[in-house]
Amino acid sequence: MTNDISSLTQALRDFAAARNWAPFHSPKNLASALSVEAAELLEHFQWLTEEQSRNLAADQRAEVGAEAADVLLYLLQLCDQLGIDLLEAARLKMLVNAQKYPVA
Repeated sequence: MTNDISSLTQALRDFAAARNWAPFHSPKNLASALSVEAAELLEHFQWLTEEQSRNLAADQRAEVGAEAADVLLYLLQLCDQLGIDLLEAARLKMLVNAQKYPVA
């Protein structure tokens, strides 16, 4: 079982290698796939009210979880291909956002 980003990324590498998908996993293709999956995630909320979006039924929540997982997996693969440490990039972005949007 994978429980951290490094082991999940390695599992993704192994999964893709076993299927000979490397030629298709260019940064451009992975970014495109990520965008498609993000749109599929959004589709689940398209016509919901704010209240409905906060109170999904169990089956809806499971479907949203599957789409969110697809987004995460493509994002990890994209960062892996580009040599980006996603956690470090996120930490740096939070620092930038803190300066850009101070509390008061």
